[in-house]
Amino acid sequence: MASSLTMRLRTLWLRMNRMDVAALAILIVYAVLWGLRFFLPQTPQSGFLIFLVLLVLGYFAVRGFLWAREHLLWSLRNRLMIAYVFIAVVPVLLLLTMAGLAAYLLYWQLGSYVLYTGMQDCAGRVERVAQVAGTMATSYAIEAPSGRSVAALVLPEHLSTYLKAAMTGLPGLEIDETGKGEDLLRRSDGSSRNSFTGLVLSGGALTLRAVVARQTPSGRLVVSAFVPVTPELIDTLGAELGPIQLDVLRLRNSTSSGISVVINGQEYTRVQQIVTRQRTIPQAAYPFDKLITGIVALDVLDQDREPAGTESPRVFASFSTRPSLLNRKLFSPLGELGGVAATALLVVGAVFLLIEIGSLVTGIVLTRTITTAVGDLYRATQHVQTGDLTFRVRVPHHDQLAALGESFNSMMHSVSTLIEEQRQRQRLEHELSIAHEVQQQLFPHVLPRLPGVELEAICRAAKMVSGDYYDFIRISPTRLAIALSDISGKGISAALLMANVQAVLRSDVLRYRDVQPGKNYSQISTAEIVSHLNRHLYRNTTAERYATFFLAVYDTETRRLSYTNAGHLPPLYISGSRVERLETGGMVVGLFDDVPYEQGTIEIDPGGLLIAYSDGLVEPENVYGEEFGAARLIEVAMRNRDASSHDIADAMMHAAEEWSGSPEQTDDMTVIVARLSAVSQEPHA
Repeated sequence: MASSLTMRLRTLWLRMNRMDVAALAILIVYAVLWGLRFFLPQTPQSGFLIFLVLLVLGYFAVRGFLWAREHLLWSLRNRLMIAYVFIAVVPVLLLLTMAGLAAYLLYWQLGSYVLYTGMQDCAGRVERVAQVAGTMATSYAIEAPSGRSVAALVLPEHLSTYLKAAMTGLPGLEIDETGKGEDLLRRSDGSSRNSFTGLVLSGGALTLRAVVARQTPSGRLVVSAFVPVTPELIDTLGAELGPIQLDVLRLRNSTSSGISVVINGQEYTRVQQIVTRQRTIPQAAYPFDKLITGIVALDVLDQDREPAGTESPRVFASFSTRPSLLNRKLFSPLGELGGVAATALLVVGAVFLLIEIGSLVTGIVLTRTITTAVGDLYRATQHVQTGDLTFRVRVPHHDQLAALGESFNSMMHSVSTLIEEQRQRQRLEHELSIAHEVQQQLFPHVLPRLPGVELEAICRAAKMVSGDYYDFIRISPTRLAIALSDISGKGISAALLMANVQAVLRSDVLRYRDVQPGKNYSQISTAEIVSHLNRHLYRNTTAERYATFFLAVYDTETRRLSYTNAGHLPPLYISGSRVERLETGGMVVGLFDDVPYEQGTIEIDPGGLLIAYSDGLVEPENVYGEEFGAARLIEVAMRNRDASSHDIADAMMHAAEEWSGSPEQTDDMTVIVARLSAVSQEPHA
């Protein structure tokens, strides 16, 4: 056994890295210093070493979690055991902790309430002081009309007897008839009231003070009576409480001294502390009879600072007690029923504990069902790895795990079908690749060369097969047909319709190849060509197939451009700072039969630009959902209008892609740029 332990320790040591060794060394140094303190208490403590120990403990906690996840948590059984700990044990501990905190706060609040009600009794003494002050003020007011000063008045014998009796119930009672206390009667708005009662900080001591004013013929008479707050006075508060301490705090100023206390961002200094002398904390009545401490904040007026009340001091009354003492106060209204209530609470707790134990047992019973089902699924996956697709999971129950097994069986049944579908998909992708190669043959590989004409075209498909179509057809040495179309739909169907459009267009346009230059120009009608194309598509395609189409014929001799726009985005003609949209034409081709189309003609200025594009170039959206738009496209064209056709087309593509900020296209993007320069031509035969 010793050799086995040695081997394990050796294996563990070999697996440790340099970081592990350093962390272990820090723990050993801390353990040695901690042990030395038992024999040498004067051994100093290092805060930096404690900080390193905390880091090391965090490091080992992370390492332990990673090791447990790799070795212990691989097994479903271990995972369920840990899950039971978190499900059954941890919640109970949290509930017990929450119950303890709630009980502590409850007793804290109850103790605060007892102290508060005791202060109310103290406030009753303030009312008694107010009665004494009122009686004395009334007596002085009766004697004042004789013309004698208040200080020279002699109280009648019965009033002196009354005052002595009041002093018996109010130890330390004093009467101030010099008029001091007028500041306590002054309101914040400048007016005065006739009476005041409350706690006042006067002469650095906390007092229960009452001030009463009477109006006499000789003037306003103010009498103040007060009783100092002493340990003997607060000894009478709350028999259920232990020691009570009153701390009187005042806002700190430049002349204040002593320890400062910050409350709500304000700095206070202690001016008085009153502590009970005859109160002790009894021994705990039972194990859970823990010490409860609490504090109550009271407001008090400061008479030592002028004006009174501008800088209110604070009084904090703190206490210590035990739950057993407070239970007497809590259950005293119930009498004999108080014990019944406590017993009921214990019974409810026991029932809750039994329910928790029953839940734990139920979880353990369900474990076997879960592990059995998962074990069957694991064995099934092993059969699949060996290529056996005929294995089926046993389904003994009707629950979600059984449904999972049925799903696995269904999956195994459909795997062969999925494999076959994958093969078919591969064949389809191969066919799409062939369709892409065929479609690329439909686009012009070499752009026609005509004197005075500079051409450029870019088409970027959103998918493998594009639905955009462009073409350049040289009709004669001076005439060039330019076509751009956006086929509805995507994929192979759009590519087939594109091939159909190209075949019809080329066969129709090339009929004008024999027209002599400069003669019978009107016979080349773009509107007629588009009408023929529309009828062909309408009669040979389904109802939902259509295309937008733009066709233009440019003559380098006459510098005239004839065009027909069949529902396509209007191409742009740019000459200097002038931009013209080529909109003349009609609706899209292929939807209706016998649709009339019009032909537009423009005169081309030297150096004019013709820009035609598909909607995929202006519809890309940025992250805010805003389209690139034709206005920004025109702006890019105007900014680069002096560049070559290739540079203009490339700038437009780059601007649209940069606007979208995404490499993925939602639609095909096509642009044609033709710079039509002024080059003199000799007549052609």
